[in-house]
Amino acid sequence: MSATISHWGDGRRGRIGILGGSFNPAHDGHRHIAETALKRLGLKAVWLLVSPGNPLKPVDGMAPFADRLASAARIAAGNARILPTDLEARLGTRYTVQTLALLTRRFPRARLVWLMGADNQVQIPRWQGWRRIFAMVPIVVFPRPGWTRKALHGRATRAMAASRLPHSRAAALPDMAPPAWLLLPGREHPASATQIRAARAADAMAAGGKRRRRPARRAQADDAERLVRLIVTSLENDKADEIVVIDLVGKASFADRMVVASGLAGRQLTAMAEHLIETLERDGVRNIRTEGLGASDWVLIDAGDVVVHLFRPEARAHYALEKMWGMTLPGDEARFA
Repeated sequence: MSATISHWGDGRRGRIGILGGSFNPAHDGHRHIAETALKRLGLKAVWLLVSPGNPLKPVDGMAPFADRLASAARIAAGNARILPTDLEARLGTRYTVQTLALLTRRFPRARLVWLMGADNQVQIPRWQGWRRIFAMVPIVVFPRPGWTRKALHGRATRAMAASRLPHSRAAALPDMAPPAWLLLPGREHPASATQIRAARAADAMAAGGKRRRRPARRAQADDAERLVRLIVTSLENDKADEIVVIDLVGKASFADRMVVASGLAGRQLTAMAEHLIETLERDGVRNIRTEGLGASDWVLIDAGDVVVHLFRPEARAHYALEKMWGMTLPGDEARFA
């Protein structure tokens, strides 16, 4: 059950953390942030503010709002101070700056604190009115795997350097006038909504993909090695970096080969993916499935016997698929020699 918090506001007092997000789905990493905030900041409650729709995220792959709210309720279960809420949907806002403007006005006696991961600290300059957000409420940034170092050197950190506080002031931060923010060091929880969705997609492919694909493909495409050569040639023509082919025979049921490659920018990833799909279709491959096309960090192309992952370098290092399948991640030899 989500918490019933009046979108018209009330006179409640106390320190309240707001953890906003798509929660697609909510996971243990969200609970870790909420519980850490309750303890380290001395909060009365943390609201899990489930967004009805993130303007910076594609609609494709976004679960229905009710499902995402239900997932937030599941990870909050057992802690009455963590409150999943549809408050933003009832406010009718889509941008954080709009939501916080209403919340600070309608809950004037509460000490509101915005909670976010280091990934959002990196991305926040893309948010509408992001400097106004820093001026509205105190902000606490939490470490996230693969993002913390980038957050420490990112645009928002540099721009808001004058209002940054040492983490030793965390307990006092909720009572401070904004702009005031800090990065709270601690354990980087590995849970990722993107990884959870990818794992679910892989399970679905493994459960039914083979029976669906093989009859629809022309005979020559049954040779996985020939299909790999076709894919690698297409990627090389588009200047893909660090192309790796992983043999999955005997290791996985959803494919025989996995190809992993990098592109330096989202536009390059999209072009690589579109060209590859066109090449595969001309070769007679049917029922090609894609995930993330049009996004900026990761595109998955399921061509039946071969699955292709196209990453930006930072995302590739973060998800480390090669290591998952027993291979060395590009660059690791140099780092650890």
